[in-house]
Amino acid sequence: MKRVDLILSERELDAVLKAVDAAGAPGYSVIKHVTGKGPHGWVSDAMDFSGLGANAHVIVFCEAGILPKLREGIQPLLDYYGGVAYVADAEPL
Repeated sequence: MKRVDLILSERELDAVLKAVDAAGAPGYSVIKHVTGKGPHGWVSDAMDFSGLGANAHVIVFCEAGILPKLREGIQPLLDYYGGVAYVADAEPL
């Protein structure tokens, strides 16, 4: 089993979730209003007032066979809008 962590602008959340569904992932969890600091500086809740919005964290657990289609759907969005995605091994308790 794999764990995919996506951190991206909340503005792009709908497009990312459609790509996750289209890849055949069995489900996902979404945490909105994610704040922190990355290579491009700080992201905070206060950015909502600027129209830029905050980030969202999408967590997907899926079988490894889903990753190629997930990557195909997500990578163009990350390339165009920005964000990060990481894959790690996951083992149920």
